[in-house]
Amino acid sequence: MAKLYFNYSTMNAGKSTVLLQASHNYRERGMQTYLMTAAIDGRAGAGRIASRIGISEEADTFTPGDDVFAMIRNRLDDGPVTCVFIDEAQFLSEAQVWQLARAVDDLDVPVLAYGLRVDFQGKLFPGSAALLALADEMREVRTICKCGRKATMVIRQDETGNAITEGAQVQIGGNETYVSLCRKHWREAVGD
Repeated sequence: MAKLYFNYSTMNAGKSTVLLQASHNYRERGMQTYLMTAAIDGRAGAGRIASRIGISEEADTFTPGDDVFAMIRNRLDDGPVTCVFIDEAQFLSEAQVWQLARAVDDLDVPVLAYGLRVDFQGKLFPGSAALLALADEMREVRTICKCGRKATMVIRQDETGNAITEGAQVQIGGNETYVSLCRKHWREAVGD
């Protein structure tokens, strides 16, 4: 029985690494996977899922208006797929998460979505909120704060390392822009 999984964390926890390793494990056993990622994040190049440790794979991209159910169905029409992997799942719309649930229910294909839970202001991304509501199973990919505690929050910082507390929810960036922290150190960084 297929399920919808949501694997979530903060920045730099290794979500893409875990996704790529899981896909590799399927492929190593002769099973096909279908990889998708948000078109908005082109840091590794268009249509590429990449990890900070240097591994990467090509992937189809989705934009907010795309019908991801149709994308998955079309891929299945080309041949069997054992599992669908979605990177940067926080950029899915609520409607797209429902489409993923439909793919699981109607096409009987497991979907593993990987993404951030909250933004730099501690607010849920729309895609993440929908995944938290609809996923059959959720798994936290853990990373640590500078103090050694589990990091559950992320700050956006300016070029001098100061926390930014206002701005658009989405700004693509990596280690130069975002730092994962425990709630206590996040509160200190944002002046709470």
